[in-house]
Amino acid sequence: MKQGVFLVAILVIGLTSLAAEPINIGSRLEVFVDHHVVNRITGDVELYVHRPKPEEVVLVTDKPWEGNTSAYYTLFQDDDRYRIYYRGSHSDLATQKPAHPEVTCYAESRDGIHWTRPELGLFEFNGSKKNNIVWDGIGTHCFVVFKDGNPGAPPEARYKAISRGRPRGEKGLYIYQSPDGIHWSMIRDYPVITEGAFDSQNLAFWDPEIGLYREYHRIFADGVRAIMTGTSRDFVNWTDPVLLEYPGSLNEHLYTNTVQPYFRAPHILLGFPTRYLPEEGSRVEPVLMASHDGKSFHRWPKALIPEDAPKDRGGNRSNYMTWGILSLPGKPKELSMYASEAYYEGPDSRLRRFTYRVDGFVSARAGSDGGNLITKVLVFSGKRLEVNFTTRPGGSIRVELQNERGRPIESFSLDDSKPLQGDSLQQTVSWKGGQDVGQAPLKGLKVRFEIKNADLYSFRFRD
Repeated sequence: MKQGVFLVAILVIGLTSLAAEPINIGSRLEVFVDHHVVNRITGDVELYVHRPKPEEVVLVTDKPWEGNTSAYYTLFQDDDRYRIYYRGSHSDLATQKPAHPEVTCYAESRDGIHWTRPELGLFEFNGSKKNNIVWDGIGTHCFVVFKDGNPGAPPEARYKAISRGRPRGEKGLYIYQSPDGIHWSMIRDYPVITEGAFDSQNLAFWDPEIGLYREYHRIFADGVRAIMTGTSRDFVNWTDPVLLEYPGSLNEHLYTNTVQPYFRAPHILLGFPTRYLPEEGSRVEPVLMASHDGKSFHRWPKALIPEDAPKDRGGNRSNYMTWGILSLPGKPKELSMYASEAYYEGPDSRLRRFTYRVDGFVSARAGSDGGNLITKVLVFSGKRLEVNFTTRPGGSIRVELQNERGRPIESFSLDDSKPLQGDSLQQTVSWKGGQDVGQAPLKGLKVRFEIKNADLYSFRFRD
């Protein structure tokens, strides 16, 4: 018995030691989308999930080859223009059947707001090739495109796509390549991923953090619509997919996933999955989730876009967020995302732009009583500490650097900190002795943020 207690004690000590390992953040940006770097929160402080602000409608699917069930939008920046790919489809509400075959459509923009549909002349629809159909073959249901960031990708495969197909009964995900994002060919004539349901916006991308391709697709598991993921070195041969995990979250239906590296902090994977509510008339609403390993996600329960934001979002499948986070020209303080509306509602459906503050998905928010957020032990590189924050009337933020035991470092205590007030995306923190955190005697330290009537979104150390 004593030996067993001893072994348990050793195990507990080992796990405690492992949990206390410093997190090496270097000079990368840390965003409060989960509790990854958070050790403790006290007082009147919480991690608060923000909703994006609705803006203008940017696309109405009113072409004959589009319609009221156009869906699964994919957006990304490609040099000095933005690209969008989406399904063109229409449902006859009287017969509940498709009015025409599904096609994959393409549009582009210079500002992310005004989009043009070029006449590509590639595929015929109703006797004419004057349309923006970019693919009409296996996979038009949910053709999802990305520009391949793999430095080893050949020119003919600079753009890649993945989509569901089921010809000859071979259900699964097929893969595609293109030299220009317009002219497409299949990489293989058979599905490369076969375990899943796939009737959703399945996606893939190159992840430079791990040097592999990642894919995320839909499946049924444990009685709900769920998400699986796998990796690949060559985009053809994939690992056996595994289910995503959501510690502490309810077992809920998730339709689309929209997982992507956050471009300002690519070590963080963000997802805006669609929570599907079949008991409420198949209503859908997007939520936020975040991961540091691509498999285990912290999923927030708050609906990001309620059905009244601003209209036509309460129906069946009428509220999907798209895949893509854009930074638009002339708008340095905001991020643009997009969401669909009016699915099934009329002769067409719509795509609306929404905006977040830069890094503004979640904040450490404090009320008038104030409180503290203290990080885990961090290893950093750089000479100054920058924060993204905003304060309300009477609000402020002060910052303290602590040693691993939580004791203030001389000259970097809370009393030495100059209060931060106002609104800034990258304000440098100052103490009475200056701004140079390289003077701190320790490189492994904790950061204590004292917050009052303010929101703290992100921070980073840098030269």
